[in-house]
Amino acid sequence: MHMNKPTEMANALVDQASHAADQVARSTQQLAHGVMEGVLDTSHQLPVKAMLIAAATGAALMALVSLFSRSRSHR
Repeated sequence: MHMNKPTEMANALVDQASHAADQVARSTQQLAHGVMEGVLDTSHQLPVKAMLIAAATGAALMALVSLFSRSRSHR
């Protein structure tokens, strides 16, 4: 069974896009793994500093949530 040229080209493009998406996913996973290892190393070496960073991050996130919830309730 022979496919026509546009169908073959479309299939090739889909294959290329799928391959590119796989590469992006793989590199993102590798980056996340590296970041996670760095975080774990820091938390083991400097536990107090890691706790302070986590607390500050949580406070900043709560401040953002509070700002967004206030701006939505005033609409």
